[in-house]
This record gives sequence, C-alpha cells and structure tokens, in this order.
Amino acid sequence: MRTEITVLLALAAIAATSMVVFRVTIGGQVRTAEVARRGPFVFGDWIREWFYWLVSPVGRASVRSGIPPEVFNVIGLGLGLAAGVAYGRDALPLGGGLLLLSGMTDVFDGLVARARGVVTTWGAFLDSTLDRFTEVAVFAGLAARYREPLPVLVIVTGLGGSLLVSYTRARGESLGVTCSGGVMQRAERVLLLGFASIVDPAVSSALGRPGEGVLLLGILVLIAAGSLATAVYRTVWIAQRLRKGKGGRR
Repeated sequence: MRTEITVLLALAAIAATSMVVFRVTIGGQVRTAEVARRGPFVFGDWIREWFYWLVSPVGRASVRSGIPPEVFNVIGLGLGLAAGVAYGRDALPLGGGLLLLSGMTDVFDGLVARARGVVTTWGAFLDSTLDRFTEVAVFAGLAARYREPLPVLVIVTGLGGSLLVSYTRARGESLGVTCSGGVMQRAERVLLLGFASIVDPAVSSALGRPGEGVLLLGILVLIAAGSLATAVYRTVWIAQRLRKGKGGRR
C-alpha cells in the first residue's frame, strides 16, 4: 500500500474515533458563533463543529503563547506557495498535504484573533487577500503540472470561479447585502483538492492510467462547475436585493 494512503487511512481512523468522542461529550446539535459566521458548509455544520472542537487545544495554546494571528496568515501563505510549487513538480500528494495544512492555518488565525479580542479590519483584509494569493499559486502550479489545453482551461475556469465566489460576497457586503449561500466555498475547495491530490496517484494507477491525474482532474471539473454556479447565484441574488433597495443576508 502506498505510504500516503496508509497515512490517510490512519488519520481517517483517528478522525472517526474523535467524532465519536465529540458526539458523546458535546452532542449532535451545536451551533457556535464561529461556524455561524462562516456560512453554510456542504459537508454539514456538524463536521465543521467537530473540527473546531478538535483543533481548539491548539488554538488555546496559541493564545496562551501570545502568537499574533497574523503569523498564521503568513504561514498559510508560505504553505500555499509551497503547495503550488509541489503541484508544478508533479508531487501531487505533497501538494495536497501542504494545501490542507494551509487551510488549517486559516482556521487558527480567526480563532486566535477572536479569543484575544484583536479582530481588526486590517487583519480581516490580510486574511482574505492572502487566501486569494494562495489560490492563485495552487492553480498556477496545477496548470504547470497538466500543461494540456483542455485541463488548463478547466483549471483557469476553476480559478476564475473560485475568485468570483469570494468577490461576489465581498462586493455584496460592501453594499450592505450579505450572501454566503452556494457551494464550493474555500473550505470545500481546499478539502476536495487536498484529499484528491493525496489519493490520485493510487486511483489513477488502479484505473490503468498512472501519472495522468485522472481523479484530480475530475475534482477540478467539479470545482469549476460548482464555483461558477455559486458565483452566478450570488450575483443574481445580490443584484435583485440591490435593485429592490433592500439589504439582507442569506
């Protein structure tokens, strides 16, 4: 069995065990302010609640140590850039692992900032902007990896859709209308890309197409379609609210 698959299965076993503990100790109907703030999650709010509970000891340790939340932003950017390089060098499992770690830092910076009471507009701007730099680096690395016109078209479409998902929400909020609905938000994109990258070599080999990135390309098609659909949905919904002269949230 490939090393990355063995590690992934071990992590899955740990995650499943911790979910049972979470269910027993916390319950099944929780809704923290952190989860509510981030909007809907395609895999379910319970999974997000469980994840925040799982990493909360690290967040508390970071608060006690006095680490500024901006440190996690910089670390996340560094990991994202490294993931892009790994993708460009065809190291898919490494790129996926680095991308998942980068996504985790995006959780810690917000947790630490709110726990320390140092939430600022500067920090929010830095957080969201560096996330976009990370996405550009990752998709650029994927484009360098695939090279062929059709996969590159899918990747460019996925990048454009991903940026539009974030832009429509940000632009709407600046005009007094909040819309966080839809799928393929950052968390979903990171999880799908990260895990697909890790298991892709094994899946592609099993399909008799080693080195072709079959699974990952399929996930990229899904991300491109889902992100564009979400961007269109948000554009229409926000435009309708603005045309009627109404604010709102969805």
